[in-house]
Amino acid sequence: MSILKKTSETTPTQYWNDSCDLKELEYALAHNCIGATTNPIIVKSVLESNIDLYESTILEALKKNPTMTEDELAWYMIEKLAMDGAKKLEPIFNPKTGAGRISIQTNTKFCKSPNQLIEQALYFSTLAPNIQVKIPVTEAGVKAIEEVTYQGISINATVCFTVPQAIAVAEAVERALARRQAEGKDNSEINPVCTIMIGRTDDYVKKIVKSQMALIDPEAMEWAGIACAKNFYKIYKERNYKTKLLTAAFRNIHHWTALVGGDLLATIPTSFQKRIDASNIEIENLIDEPVNEKWLSQLKELPEFIKAYEPDGMKTEEFDQYGAVIDTLTQFYQGYDELVLIIRKYILR
Repeated sequence: MSILKKTSETTPTQYWNDSCDLKELEYALAHNCIGATTNPIIVKSVLESNIDLYESTILEALKKNPTMTEDELAWYMIEKLAMDGAKKLEPIFNPKTGAGRISIQTNTKFCKSPNQLIEQALYFSTLAPNIQVKIPVTEAGVKAIEEVTYQGISINATVCFTVPQAIAVAEAVERALARRQAEGKDNSEINPVCTIMIGRTDDYVKKIVKSQMALIDPEAMEWAGIACAKNFYKIYKERNYKTKLLTAAFRNIHHWTALVGGDLLATIPTSFQKRIDASNIEIENLIDEPVNEKWLSQLKELPEFIKAYEPDGMKTEEFDQYGAVIDTLTQFYQGYDELVLIIRKYILR
């Protein structure tokens, strides 16, 4: 039995496939994955690797609508790949538990506009019954998350690296659920998750250390994201939030092993899944084991880590200025631009 399958069967820890690539999703489903995710960067990668499978779809769309712009065509393909993934996951879809969902990401260009995020999220929810909508944890995103949840949509909070962001998401969801409950609406099929992009938290800490010429144990920098994830997992459980933690952006094996045993999700790239399954790693319940105090104390000397780690490290209005948020949104913008470049050549044929 594969390690991932064994983990999913013997612990509460479950995983998603970190792609909408159908071949990769097939491998993941065979090893007990219960969901998948997509964004413009992932769609770009899938098209690059499988353009022979999707070229006819692109050409057919243009044949039906020859005045389609490159942006319209790009979003047509983003939605197409999400719907294909949703169909692949449909046999395991359980609206009560959230198994079998696929995430589709809202337009990065809307990250400052709650109304545009809400409008697009409502539209995305109509694409398939097992759609989960990704919304960035910006100041506008938190507002959108509350309203979208109130509308009965399962959200996946993304562009999230910190405990304050995760708490803001969970509290927004709780407010929405309370409003629904007061109106007699059913909340049993709403399955919110909040992603912490563990590896990107580490990346940002390393960037700060380098810019400040600080001296810190290199191993400590590999545990920044895990420390944040463990901290807000503990808070989530203490406060009984409905929102479930989802970890992402794996960079090393600790990003999986250190959180095994938690009632949480991990979104794992196929390459990493195969490395885990080919290893001889022992499955241990490490979710409650604290990060080495030696490393944690060094991390706490960094003001930017304190912002990420402490529950009151930032206010919601400060999220947009946090370095990891800016860096990741910038990369999402660039990833979308690269997707459009693939699409453009068909527009100009």
